[in-house]
Amino acid sequence: MLWPACCFSTLSLIAFMKIVDTHQHLWDLDKFSYSWTKGNATLNRSFRLTDYREATKGLDIDKTVFLECDVDEQFQVDEAKYICSLAEKKENKLAGVVASARPEKPGFEEYLKKIVHPNLKGIRRILHVVPDDTVDTPGFIANVNKLASYHLSFDICVLARQLPIAIRLIKECPNVQFVLDHCGNPRIMEREFSPWSDRIAEVASYPNVVGKISGIVTNAEPKKWTPADLKPYVDHMIKSFGWNRVMFGSDWPVCLLNGTLKHWADALKVITKDAGEANQRKLFHDNAVRVYRLG
Repeated sequence: MLWPACCFSTLSLIAFMKIVDTHQHLWDLDKFSYSWTKGNATLNRSFRLTDYREATKGLDIDKTVFLECDVDEQFQVDEAKYICSLAEKKENKLAGVVASARPEKPGFEEYLKKIVHPNLKGIRRILHVVPDDTVDTPGFIANVNKLASYHLSFDICVLARQLPIAIRLIKECPNVQFVLDHCGNPRIMEREFSPWSDRIAEVASYPNVVGKISGIVTNAEPKKWTPADLKPYVDHMIKSFGWNRVMFGSDWPVCLLNGTLKHWADALKVITKDAGEANQRKLFHDNAVRVYRLG
């Protein structure tokens, strides 16, 4: 992927900015099974901390937040406990864990009690891999509401067309901290801006939601995208949420489907270069520390 040299002319201004990566995946196929990776030549292998360190060489990664990887259900508890054990070692820089969960199933609170840990910061149920009416399952919304008493957030991962589902969930759980993953997955390759833009503005109107600027390179034109292709979507996220409610996430290693972690981080630096160092620091570091309670 080649970009014009002018794209990077300002990167040196923030080359040493500390970064909190709020969307780091890790999976070890020798430990757990991830059926969704089968048949995917890029992702059907283990991605461990050593691989992440290699992928982030040259970036000043201060802390990371692990995001669950849609592990096969029978391994949910074991994955959560394993990643939380990795987070106990300061040298791993893994300061927070967002674990997999199934709010639509009985026993949700008992499951939470099994995985509770000082480094557990939230849970996620990927909603674009299940029927749209999953949130209508008896108990789903009640279970999500329980997260507030555990001081846990809920990462929302939906397709652009499913944003009305996200809005309903946010509205019915006013005491829960939500994080909208991947900018709500806009259809960038198709250059579709509306109705995504109006729905993002509505999501952002609720004060208990933060927008995660992550994962959008996989929605862009394969191997040909540039920062300019992503800029309208990033700009709209920042306009809607404001600089105090946006966070950077790499979505590594899924981002490898259409670039590298450094390509994405550099592109976001370029897109936000005119905002000033203070705002970029909020995006790349400070907001994540506050929202995910990283200390």
